[in-house]
Amino acid sequence: MAYQPFDLTGKVALVTGGNSGIGLGMAEAIAQAGADIAIWGTNADKNAAAKAQLDKTGRKIVALQCDVGDEAAVETAFAKTLDAFGRVDGCFANAGVSGRGQKSFLDMATEEWNRVLRVNLHGAFYTFRTAARHMVARGGGGVLVGTASLAAIEAAPRGEHYAATKGGMISMIKAMSVEFARHDIRAHAILPGWIATNMTANATGNEIFRNKVLPRVPMRRWGEGADFGGIAVYLMSSASRYHTGDSFVIDGGYSLF
Repeated sequence: MAYQPFDLTGKVALVTGGNSGIGLGMAEAIAQAGADIAIWGTNADKNAAAKAQLDKTGRKIVALQCDVGDEAAVETAFAKTLDAFGRVDGCFANAGVSGRGQKSFLDMATEEWNRVLRVNLHGAFYTFRTAARHMVARGGGGVLVGTASLAAIEAAPRGEHYAATKGGMISMIKAMSVEFARHDIRAHAILPGWIATNMTANATGNEIFRNKVLPRVPMRRWGEGADFGGIAVYLMSSASRYHTGDSFVIDGGYSLF
């Protein structure tokens, strides 16, 4: 029999924030590789549009409204996901929010700090914890993947709250990779560079910003959601069965130049 490590037939992936951008790019590639998909998002219209797009892959697709910063909502959405599929083999904690323009860290309101941590860090914790409990109880392994950011490893002035959430996510993932390895559960972080999404539209669409930053991207373009499909399929697949605790920088070479 031919070696087919990237065939995901029979597997189920959960992608939070899967209704657009990086999350949708990952979900679509995983579905095309044969897996069924659950996407979670807070916007019902975007969920419906994403489901319609993913339905074209011929896989079973479920779209659920869920605010990952709400612990009870995560538990409820995960239970509905299990009702639909019976299992989750890969959990991609991709949902996140950006920081709102701060003139200085000195002026950052506590409410703003808490708003970003609530979704980006607490939401990832609730999502990973729920998925890990299921994977350990079910047996058979799995993978936990978090969408972090270059902000976790490079300076992010006026974005200390965002950077803190992404750095914290990476540290959490490394700890999980060791704790759950005995259960054949792997854990990884993905660190995107400048990706053209709804969340970054104000930056990537600004001419001054574009003229300053885009020349520093060796590939000379912004990334897009589809650029994350390959790594998502790899991490879901048996090709990565002995690979855990890693951080994948996907930035078109930006951090090198």
